[in-house]
Amino acid sequence: MNRSCKRREAGVPGIVDRAGRAGGWALAMLAGLGWAGDPASAQRATPPTGLADRPALLSAIAEAAIERNREILDAEYDLALANGQVAEAWSDFYPSVSLSSSYTRNVAPQVSFLPAQIFDPSAAQGDFIPVQFGADNLWNLSVNLEQTLLDPQVFVGLGAASRFRGLQREALRGRTQQIVTRVRIAFYDLLLAQEEVRLTANSLKRVRQSLEETRAMEEAGVAEVYDVLRLEVEAANLEPNLSRAENRLRAARRGLAAELDLDPEAEIEVAGELALMDLDDVGANSPGNRDILAFRGESLAEAPELDRLLRRGRANRSDIRQLELTETLRKTELRIEQADYLPSVSAFGSYGLAAQQNGMPVFFGTSAQRGTTKQVGFRVSMPIFSGFRETARISQRQAALRQAETQTRLAGDQAEIQLRNLVDDLQEARSRTRGQHLAVSQARRGYEIASARYREGLASQLELTDAEVALRQSEFNYAQAVYDYLSTGARLDEAAGTVPLVDMPIAGGASGEGDRG
Repeated sequence: MNRSCKRREAGVPGIVDRAGRAGGWALAMLAGLGWAGDPASAQRATPPTGLADRPALLSAIAEAAIERNREILDAEYDLALANGQVAEAWSDFYPSVSLSSSYTRNVAPQVSFLPAQIFDPSAAQGDFIPVQFGADNLWNLSVNLEQTLLDPQVFVGLGAASRFRGLQREALRGRTQQIVTRVRIAFYDLLLAQEEVRLTANSLKRVRQSLEETRAMEEAGVAEVYDVLRLEVEAANLEPNLSRAENRLRAARRGLAAELDLDPEAEIEVAGELALMDLDDVGANSPGNRDILAFRGESLAEAPELDRLLRRGRANRSDIRQLELTETLRKTELRIEQADYLPSVSAFGSYGLAAQQNGMPVFFGTSAQRGTTKQVGFRVSMPIFSGFRETARISQRQAALRQAETQTRLAGDQAEIQLRNLVDDLQEARSRTRGQHLAVSQARRGYEIASARYREGLASQLELTDAEVALRQSEFNYAQAVYDYLSTGARLDEAAGTVPLVDMPIAGGASGEGDRG
């Protein structure tokens, strides 16, 4: 049984509808790759060594993170607790019924002394007669019922519990958006590390190939020893660069594995090549790159104007919605304190049964030994004076409400600044990808020309080295520009509240059903 099934059986609502629909096949696919963990045990799943032959898509990685990430699981438990508080608040609307029963065996029944003149007027003053009260066996049974008819605090308290549940639901949505965004960036980090390893290895391969050709030319008397030494130095400089790139690749894998609750040393391979990604023609890309480009929120998919993006961010951004819900919750808490001045009315009823008998115990004796009591009534309670406690509590709630309102306005202004900055960064990164894409084409063509000229003895080894360095640098610069574009787009999606795989807020408020109280 996977973890998502355990969550549903425990009564924890699903994170998002779309994620719930997609999570099943995503985990099934990852299980086929050996990724599915065993929730019944505390061990983490470790992908098999053959996983590198089947790299995972970004969409599948994100869906698996929604199912497996422990921070999301923690937020789901918070929502489950809030659901329990709503159910507890509803219990105040139902009648309260209690039953109690007891049996007492008097080993030595109580004896009291009464004046003898009560029974014999001629008795002497000061004479007493012992009288036994109670039989050997005492039986008691009582049933009590109470129903709240009017209690403003109960009604307002239900609304507070429902609003708190809405806040936790939005907190779960916000946490899910954060995790999906972090997984996207971790995925891009891993792609960039893979590109650095691949480009550095290709560069080292080209230098070693040029070194072999130069050595052959030096033996033939065409090249000089200095050319060989220069290439040997360049190859020696590239080898530690490759080692550092491989270390960064392992670190990126560990970061992504942590988001997926996998073993840190899991051999995760992801699909996509930043240096080969064509942002202008999506169809010209590999399946992995097409999945990366398709995995984006509405803020990028529709390319909205800045003003529209700002409006959408204020409406959908989870942290702002949480502050707005907190503000509503503070208002409800203020009404709870104010409602304490109002009266409460309840109806009650009770039924009692008592019996006494001597000798061997007989369950509640005979009909002649039993007696019953029945009571019904109403109870009205209203506070008169509590030492100004309620006045002080109301002042506290009013201050908390003003604080929540200030935080909401501050967060809105900060969100607008962040959105504007991210839009500028996205546009700059997109412009840089166009320029770097042209630079890669020119550098590749320049290296081919320099290689051909060098083999024909028309160019120096220095020209060939410069051409190779320019090609390596331009390829990595393009990969870096694509990485900046994709990672900035991921942060922009989160800032606008339109992260893929995470549903939009419920219309009319994130508090959801049951929040009208």
